[in-house]
Amino acid sequence: MNRRFFLKISAGAAAATAFASSALAAPKRALRKAIMYSTIGVKGTVLKKFRAMRAAGFEGVEPMGAMNREEVVAALNETGLKAASVCCHTHWVKPLSAPDEATRKIGLDGLVHSLHDAHAYGATSVLLVPGVARAGVTYLQCFERSIVEIKKAIPVAKDLGVKIAIENVGNDFILTPEQAVDYLDAINSEWVGWHFDIGNVGRRGPAAEKWIPLLGKRISRIHVKDYSAQPPDAAGQAAARPKLLDGATNWPAVMAALDKVGYSGWAISEQPGLQAADVETARDLAQRMDRIIAS
Repeated sequence: MNRRFFLKISAGAAAATAFASSALAAPKRALRKAIMYSTIGVKGTVLKKFRAMRAAGFEGVEPMGAMNREEVVAALNETGLKAASVCCHTHWVKPLSAPDEATRKIGLDGLVHSLHDAHAYGATSVLLVPGVARAGVTYLQCFERSIVEIKKAIPVAKDLGVKIAIENVGNDFILTPEQAVDYLDAINSEWVGWHFDIGNVGRRGPAAEKWIPLLGKRISRIHVKDYSAQPPDAAGQAAARPKLLDGATNWPAVMAALDKVGYSGWAISEQPGLQAADVETARDLAQRMDRIIAS
């Protein structure tokens, strides 16, 4: 072997070793894929839906509150899926911001029920829409009323070991990350965090990657959802929610922001049901999530 050829081979081997070492050193994101139960388009029983999502590549599901608890537990056990979270079932129809005490009581009971569901499923978080600031309810009223009710549920959350996670949604309430921080500061409990919905902040307010640094360690769960930047049509209707990666979300920036605050755990899809209508479409959704997580 002549000297020139030896040096060429040695340089190539060194480069390959360096590349392999850097690949091994690159951190793998500790995110697990789940799907919100109400967005599973597969028809049939809970078990049939869970089997389809397992076959599609999901590791977990986010059940709704007040489902048949025994049926959900049996389906989780049979499929090996985990409960990533539980979504409160009363927060839209019986909001904690309602003017009348009776409605707020039903909403609080729904939150407590969901906390017990989560505990039974082995989940450590319940998604809560805290209130709705419209139809005669002001922002301040929503802020104050919802906090009073949430504080009533905190002892239950602590006892069960399940956090209450506030979600940002289209409820005309908490439109900026600063407002989110103010709200959590007012509650002032380690048992109340944030369920950050990435797609919900796309159409209005700061981009998702601007929210994450401010919420930081208070993010308990994330909803992986995309959005369209197209303006509403003449009738005021927003564009249909696109498939993941087909929308306007800056996923590399979002993932980098999540990395920076040290987020790990569940990434939960909340895309339209047609995108999980069967194993094939759900597998496409799961694979799109894989690409996002790797971005």
